[in-house]
Amino acid sequence: MKLSKRLGMIASFVPGGSRVADIGTDHGYVPIHLVQEGIAKSAIAMDVRKGPLLRAQTHIKEAGLSDLVEVRLSDGLLKLEKNQADCVVIAGMGGELIIHILEEGRHLWDSISYWVLSPHSELYKVRKFLAEHEFSIGRETMIKEDGKYYSVMGVTRDSMISEDSDPELGYRYGKDLLDSKNPVLKEFLQKEQIQIGEILKGLQSNGTKNAESRIEELELELKWNKEAQDAMQ
Repeated sequence: MKLSKRLGMIASFVPGGSRVADIGTDHGYVPIHLVQEGIAKSAIAMDVRKGPLLRAQTHIKEAGLSDLVEVRLSDGLLKLEKNQADCVVIAGMGGELIIHILEEGRHLWDSISYWVLSPHSELYKVRKFLAEHEFSIGRETMIKEDGKYYSVMGVTRDSMISEDSDPELGYRYGKDLLDSKNPVLKEFLQKEQIQIGEILKGLQSNGTKNAESRIEELELELKWNKEAQDAMQ
């Protein structure tokens, strides 16, 4: 099965020999690919909606993998029990929803050896949540597809080891991305700098109290953006 660039990157983070649970599986493409390629021994395609699960089930049957890829209706991780998977993929949704799914799945935190997370938004909140709850981002990359930027994280259950006295920059942009001077992050930062600058120009001519408050926020964002770009020189 040919995956999109984003889904292919997500699949590439899954350790070989895993039993995978794909949360929010949608069409089931990732678990099908993982089993077809021999990366995963087996998989559970999970979704909170019946429609996507029916589509996933059809694709699984067409691939002849019904014995190896199970379909399961579940709100996040609630229907996954201990020892049914050792790698969990949570992708294709906002960061706050991913945090909610992780919180609701606390019963699995110590039994899942690897997590692949790809939040579409609120990356700062996700990284901070992981650090505060003794998860470690061992690997992170950023890709661009169809004009959009996506981050993929490989996460384990051990406290983050950081020599940084202030981890704020890492929460905002990803310590691994900064350390590796990820070229896609560099491009993202340059575009973000231009966008913030354009918004600031518009607000500075506004003169309202609300505009003043937003200007302060944006100037802080611009400061962090510059620090991130300086860190990648």
